[in-house]
Amino acid sequence: QVQLVESGGGSVQAGGSLRLSCAASRYTYRYFCMGWFRQAPGKAREGVATISIGSGSTYYADSVKGRFTISQDNAKKTLHLQMNDLKPEDTAIYYCAAEPTDICFLSRPPSAWTYWGQGTQVTVSS
Repeated sequence: QVQLVESGGGSVQAGGSLRLSCAASRYTYRYFCMGWFRQAPGKAREGVATISIGSGSTYYADSVKGRFTISQDNAKKTLHLQMNDLKPEDTAIYYCAAEPTDICFLSRPPSAWTYWGQGTQVTVSS
């Protein structure tokens, strides 16, 4: 059973930065995708960024391109999301997700991801 534990959320003013982390444990799959999703109040969960752990390929939502960067630390089995130039519309609960597959497109819906973290709140004030 893969376990994911997020950290790094918080409150920041618009234009500020935050770095989210997701520690993964108990996975031994050859192909593995990890990603960040977010869910704002009253809205559906949406994909923010995904990464193929094997190839390093990354995919981003248009709304965060150029501002967010997803990265992996293989040695520590940790996923990061560096968020710069944050906007009030980035306010949401951010979730880390993982799936044993080599198909890591952002279009993969939340229902197609098996493993989830508990979520971490990000609040951006104007």
